[in-house]
Amino acid sequence: MSFTIIEPAPSRLNRSEQAVPGSNARFLEKAAQGDADVVFLDLEDAVAPDEKETARRNIIQALNDLDWSGKTISVRINGLDTHYMYRDVVDILENCVDKLDLIMIPKAGTASDIYALDMLVSQIEAATKATKRIGFEMIIETALGMQNIHDIAAASKRNESLHFGVADYAASTKARTTNIGGPNADYGVLTDPAGDGGRDYHWGDMWHYAIARMVVAARANGLRPVDGPFGDIQDAEGYRAQALRAAVLGCEGKWAIHPSQVALANELFSPSEKEVAQAKAILEAMEQAKKEGKGAVTLNGRLIDIASIKQAQVLVDKAAQVAAKG
Repeated sequence: MSFTIIEPAPSRLNRSEQAVPGSNARFLEKAAQGDADVVFLDLEDAVAPDEKETARRNIIQALNDLDWSGKTISVRINGLDTHYMYRDVVDILENCVDKLDLIMIPKAGTASDIYALDMLVSQIEAATKATKRIGFEMIIETALGMQNIHDIAAASKRNESLHFGVADYAASTKARTTNIGGPNADYGVLTDPAGDGGRDYHWGDMWHYAIARMVVAARANGLRPVDGPFGDIQDAEGYRAQALRAAVLGCEGKWAIHPSQVALANELFSPSEKEVAQAKAILEAMEQAKKEGKGAVTLNGRLIDIASIKQAQVLVDKAAQVAAKG
């Protein structure tokens, strides 16, 4: 363990993060009744320019009037390069004191972006005498943001999570795709010829590097890494595959851009009963080993040691979070 101790962000269940356009009051009401762990009320990409002010008023009303119990509530503001952003922050925080948990910052590009918003939010909290400290979620969705991802992750004590915004990232890097997430048939490798001359083509994950880098930056700064959207809302199996590979890499959850994806995310980012039972068996075995003065033992034919305790505890803690939500 390094002498530098990482302070973790507040612990929140973040398996599913549902996107809800602020311009649709009916969708806001349905989201309040849904099962998502986190709901972000959107003022940015899902809202047309002519509807920005209406969406802002809808969100203020929804935060004050709807019952969001059991959920973490975030608002995705407009970009710092727009004239909508400051009114998003000022109007919502001044009119919804202590009603909001997080602000989602789109297209985070530099640490200075986070600093600027931190200053504004801190002033509003002081002026309104707010008792709830607003946290930040940053979407990494540009080449600039990916270049500066480690500085962004460390830019504020308010930071809680990093998200991968695949569509804008693809546009920023000029990737040859028009899909929102998912695989690409052109991203693969061809095997050498076999004895009969046949060759196999294996698809790769064109987003692997970006997500893996995001996970490292997030975890190195005590933040939650969250995978972004999967655009084909009719392809449940495709969503499942993308979510599972993100979970294996260390993500805590994934966006749901349609209500049908919420249940999938909650399922896929929750440890199974079998996994929890195995984790508890590891903890029990290592506790017994400790009493016997051993640093490692075998369990079901596999070596387990001190590192195994940390891995097992992650699963047990996540299961406890899920159970607490009910």
